[in-house]
Amino acid sequence: MIFREAEDRELAGRARRGDLDAFNALVSRWESRIYNYLLRITGHAEDALDLCQDTFIKAYQNLARLEDPARFGPWLYRIAHNEAMSHLRRPQRETGLDDAAAGTMRASMAPVEASLAVEAALARLSPEQREAVLLKVYEGFKFEEIAAILNCPASTVKSRVYTALELLKQALAPASAAGAAQEDS
Repeated sequence: MIFREAEDRELAGRARRGDLDAFNALVSRWESRIYNYLLRITGHAEDALDLCQDTFIKAYQNLARLEDPARFGPWLYRIAHNEAMSHLRRPQRETGLDDAAAGTMRASMAPVEASLAVEAALARLSPEQREAVLLKVYEGFKFEEIAAILNCPASTVKSRVYTALELLKQALAPASAAGAAQEDS
């Protein structure tokens, strides 16, 4: 992680001075993580692609505002967060997912089914809880970094994460318990 921060600091510094190749290198390093983050927030691949592109355009346009080039990652996630929140405030299209169908889980789950069950459970969290969990669990940020990305106190982030994890545990426990009961039969 320290090596990545050092490289990000160097690349961001060069990009701020107008080196387009350095910015392209930053895009290459971060685009899949930002895309996956946005995909988990929006639930739509097309929206995530559009928001990812918008995030990098805004990052390029605002490189001069980046105070500490070593903090490029959290700064980029803050831009992605703002883009996602703006998108979610717009009128939404119909998803076509039936909540009852999304909540139905088979007793014995294969890895793909388990992944779908986790995604469905994540979708039932509030947007604030879901984003806090995504940044902590999936992206590996520290509470203080998440607080900077979400522009809220670290204590609020901790509360969101711990509450969300408890809700996820409860949502996924019945499927796990049912699977264990069936295996015992």
